[in-house]
Amino acid sequence: MKNFDNKQEKTLVLIKPDGVQRGLIGEVIKRYESCGLKLVALKMVIADKKLALAHYSTDPDWAIKTGTKTFESYENKGLPLPGKDPIEFAEKVRRQLVSFMTSGPVIAMIWQGMGAVSVVRKITGGTEPLTSAPGTIRGDYTIDSYTASDVDQRAVRNIIHSSGSVDEANKEVPIWFKSEEILNYRLISEEIIYDVNLDGILE
Repeated sequence: MKNFDNKQEKTLVLIKPDGVQRGLIGEVIKRYESCGLKLVALKMVIADKKLALAHYSTDPDWAIKTGTKTFESYENKGLPLPGKDPIEFAEKVRRQLVSFMTSGPVIAMIWQGMGAVSVVRKITGGTEPLTSAPGTIRGDYTIDSYTASDVDQRAVRNIIHSSGSVDEANKEVPIWFKSEEILNYRLISEEIIYDVNLDGILE
């Protein structure tokens, strides 16, 4: 097949404990599969604290970025800041995320295809379900918000984690999967999606 090798970008997707408990595994897989992405790795795990902490520590600047972004959001909304130190607040958020990710079974997946990272993010929707667009997974299947999670002192329940960039995906995939767990195979549909001339349709 011509022009195929550069269309094998991979991204990590996790169906979080809330998505598993609400019976949304099949719906999530269907959404990504229907758009033309290929599932190349899949497993159900119960993450321990070490695994969850490794997942939420791939970006060394995560605490600075998360804390600063959160404080700016509160200021823009005219709300009192959730603390005095953005980094300290972000570390509390990280602890909440780890607690959430270890609370029950998680479905870990790797999806592959052209622009896989951005395609998955588009289908998944924004991080906050309340403001996610209709038609996205988060927009259609949950109504949680940052405000509610802050009041309850917990992580926002948004069904899915998906890698935010190719670089992030390259760091996250090895945390959840060994190289031998990632399958290399062809789907018939790839001939239609990627082949330049659609060779072989007509006999």
